Parts: sequence; structure tokens; C-alpha cells
Amino acid sequence: MSELPTPAASAQPSLTDFASFYLYGLTNNPYQQSTDLGKFGQLYNLVIGEHGGVGLASSFHPYQLVNQAGVTVWYAAYAQLYAQPNRAALFEAMADEQARFVVAPPASFSEFHVWPDTRLTSVENPVFSHYIPFVLPFLVRKGPAALRWDAELAAAEGDRARFGQYLDAVNEAIRFVQPAPGFVLGFGEFNEQEPSQLIERFMDIRPTLLTR
Repeated sequence: MSELPTPAASAQPSLTDFASFYLYGLTNNPYQQSTDLGKFGQLYNLVIGEHGGVGLASSFHPYQLVNQAGVTVWYAAYAQLYAQPNRAALFEAMADEQARFVVAPPASFSEFHVWPDTRLTSVENPVFSHYIPFVLPFLVRKGPAALRWDAELAAAEGDRARFGQYLDAVNEAIRFVQPAPGFVLGFGEFNEQEPSQLIERFMDIRPTLLTR
């Protein structure tokens, strides 16, 4: 990860200049943190690639991604960058040099806030008390290049074994913040207007989990 750049004049982007991506998977402990910036950098490069942005120094249960005030962890990451006195240079470095940073989310995101969509609660779906959903978020500066995940998926051309090798590498790369038995199911973009799309990703795997 880069160090914070020195101040410079630059137009400061809004949150709409960023995309809210995430890895999602299953684990026995969804809320875990790490201070290993190097490992976060390696994971960011492996999943996102040549795009400036921010890794959040924590994994989360989906019901921790939006706090009681309706603020997402991605917005909180953007706000932390914006609060820096040298934010203009910081944002410029992400656009011009594909700089990557890591921020620790506020402690308020340790609390669970069940959305109106309750399908991931253990009461509604007990299987998710054993196979517990987790999310690793990335706030990414938008750009024309494909994300590394998408590029690897396209290069596999439908060959599950070939893409599986890449997925194995991603699973190995998350071990510093999501150790075994945690594993990645996929990658997506969070839509604040339709947050239940994230819930659907876990519901899609539910029938398979029920047969285990």
C-alpha cells in the first residue's frame, strides 16, 4: 500500500466516482481484522488489479455493512479519506497512480443491524448459523480497465478448473484476515438501492449447504 501523498491541488471526486465491490463467502467468524497492510495490498492487487482505491481492514457479516444510521462501510471509507487534510493529493494519486490505501472502519460497524431482508438470520435460515456469511469490501476508483477478477473470469472462458486455480489463489490470499475454514464464493458490487442483491448471492448457495 502507498503512503499518503503530499498535498496537491486537484478536483476532489464524489462517492459516485467510486464503486463498492466485495468478495463474499462463508466462515465460522465473519468479523475479523488485520493490521497487515502488505497482505491487504496483495489481496487488493489479486482481486481488483490496476485501479486506485481502498481496502477496508476488516471482514464483515452482511448485517454489519450498513449501520443504524443507514451509512455503508464503503461510504465510511470514503468519508475517512475525505477527512484527511491532504485529501486532494490522496484522491489524485488514486486516479493518476492507481494508489491503494487501507482504512480501519469505525467501531460502530461491529454492531449487527438486520436489514428489512432477514433471510440471513439464523431464525429464518438456521443453516447460516453454521455456514456464516462474510464480506470483504473494496472501495474502488472507477476506471476503464477491467477488474482483475473479471479479467480472470473472462480468460477462463467457462473453464471451471482454470478459474478454480485463480479462486484458490484468492482463498489463500484472504487467510490473514479470514483463516480456514473461511472460503470465497464469489465477487460482486454492492447496490445501495437494492441491498438484497447481496442476500440473494447467499441464498443461491443455500440449497447446496442444506445437502451437506
